[in-house]
Amino acid sequence: MSGKDKTVAVDSQPVVLDGCALNIAQIVQIARHSRRVELSPDALRKVHAARACVESRVQSGETFYGINTGFGALANIKIPSDHLRELQVNLIRSHACGVGPRLETEVVRAIMALRLQTMLRGNSGVREETLRQMEFFLNNNIHPVIPSQGSVGACGDLAPLAHLALALIGEGQVEWEGQTRKTAEVLAQLKRPALSPEAKEGLSLINGTQVMTAVGVLALATAAHLLCTADITLAMSLDATKGTATAFREEIQNVRPHSGQQRAAANMRKVLADDGLRLSHAGCKKVQDPYSFRCAPQVHGAARNAYAHVLETLLVETNSSTDNPLVFPESNEILSGGNFHGEPVAMVLDYLAIAMAEVASISERRIDKLVNPHMSGLPPFLMKESGLNSGFMIPHVVAAALVSENKVHCHPASVDTIPTSAEQEDHVSMGMTSALKMQRVLNNTARVLAIESLAAAQGLEFHKPLQGGLGVRAAYDFVRQCSEKLDQDRALADDIELMAEAIFTGTFRRHVEAVVGELDV
Repeated sequence: MSGKDKTVAVDSQPVVLDGCALNIAQIVQIARHSRRVELSPDALRKVHAARACVESRVQSGETFYGINTGFGALANIKIPSDHLRELQVNLIRSHACGVGPRLETEVVRAIMALRLQTMLRGNSGVREETLRQMEFFLNNNIHPVIPSQGSVGACGDLAPLAHLALALIGEGQVEWEGQTRKTAEVLAQLKRPALSPEAKEGLSLINGTQVMTAVGVLALATAAHLLCTADITLAMSLDATKGTATAFREEIQNVRPHSGQQRAAANMRKVLADDGLRLSHAGCKKVQDPYSFRCAPQVHGAARNAYAHVLETLLVETNSSTDNPLVFPESNEILSGGNFHGEPVAMVLDYLAIAMAEVASISERRIDKLVNPHMSGLPPFLMKESGLNSGFMIPHVVAAALVSENKVHCHPASVDTIPTSAEQEDHVSMGMTSALKMQRVLNNTARVLAIESLAAAQGLEFHKPLQGGLGVRAAYDFVRQCSEKLDQDRALADDIELMAEAIFTGTFRRHVEAVVGELDV
């Protein structure tokens, strides 16, 4: 599922990459809306200083890992100076052995932006020409074909980043102008020479966490939409079942002041403001709603707290130096370390998957209440002629299937490790596995929320002419633009996908926000 929303305005000014201040919104603009990039002159001065350090130390005859040695378990093999260029090319070629479905174009663009950002910090020791090649690819929409599988998350995302580097040196394949082409053909057509990597540059290009981080950053942007949408669909379902908003009152949140819980409840109050339906049953005997309604601020709020922690971690990672060895021109040192290890990213992506799976889980429970006449007071499966029509019986089953699948994807990949490279690389993060399964959880969650929105809109039909809260009315109107009222059975697969896409891209959220004001993540 793509996160690109064609209604989002794109700034005509390029994003200036400086190695230290790239944010999530800028990455989304580059990745999903093809915004151009520009390299900061101040950052390039740091790049030049680091490169000068590499060249002087190589000429000294000293031994430096990956610059004039083999890699991994072959680190003790010294490479003659007249083979250093060949060493870097061989490294890229040998590591470009990823498998599986290719990464989406938006992820590839995010990877390139993040790779530029880390190398602009001036600790990678690459030449400006290397950065300019990647800048050229981004700004001309040349997107290397990168398989999604093959990274264990240390030494960084080696295999997928090698496929990126392979394109920069004129090999492998790229997507350009809607076609998959040989990189050499595209560069020849554009009269652009292939990159010829010098000492250390091949290693700098493939050694880092930018693939798992790119998936994570784009997932965060999507997760923000899903969290706000969950508050909206909850409000729709609450009105459809004639529930009470008492549990969302500020007094309750303030005596257990988790920030995410407070924000979720505030959103719910916004969406439910000016609620005619709630007034219609103010004197009823119903005392409490089921947990899936009454505890929504607590569950949606806990997911928000997880989101905030993931955001903090990925922003640090985005603006960090993550390859090895690292160059410190101020002290004229080249130091080997472990900043390529993906554990910080792997753990938080596992955490995000768990958080968003819970958002889907509680949504599915609300769908169950909507279709159950004993709980909702509505016709069975939200159909007047139930029996003849099955209505929302099977959409609920679909939601249950997706929620169950999410539970499988929430087993943390970061607790696993497997030794590689003849025991030299003996503990790895499995961060890319965390990223890929987390993305599957987000896709499933968007579809569960889509089903809830459709079911809740159907439930609201039975209360007309009464109308729900201000945001509920806006949400209902949007749903009806995507899916007509269900008077008799019809296939709802396309309706679910249409709503899921609107939720995934934030279009649904923004439609409601236009009426109630901005919702808080």
